Amino acid sequence: MTNTLEASIDIDATPAEVWTVISDLKRMGEWSPQCRMMRVLGGEVRGGTKTFNLNKKGLLVWPTSSKVIRFEPNQAIAWRVVENHTIWTYEITAGDKTSTLTERREAPTGTTKISSFLVDKFMGGTAGFEEDMVKGMNTTLTRIKSEVESKARARG
Repeated sequence: MTNTLEASIDIDATPAEVWTVISDLKRMGEWSPQCRMMRVLGGEVRGGTKTFNLNKKGLLVWPTSSKVIRFEPNQAIAWRVVENHTIWTYEITAGDKTSTLTERREAPTGTTKISSFLVDKFMGGTAGFEEDMVKGMNTTLTRIKSEVESKARARG
């Protein structure tokens, strides 16, 4: 399994405008084709916040939980998925008149044995799964871009 998967998109908005959207984790299900629901536990999103997530791929549906491990307003948010040890990060890089949003899935210590088994036996194997993940990241980023830019236009 590849340790890092990544996709980026340029957004015609400030880092603060991008942050407002990506830090609203309860809306992740609106953007991600795989994470269909992310329920924030315990109030406002910040470092240490825990979430309950529901994922779907084809007919397969599975729950996960995560904990926010990086929370830097207008810069980055990241969470670690308890069940497979992956880290999901959204990082904002400011440009002249745009922001670049990068979505990254890292597995610095690999994933769990059960996760690897399930990917291999039920999700088409590692290569196909990772290809789908990157496609999903690009879909997610495109949806976030649309949301951020429409809000920025409405304000401007």
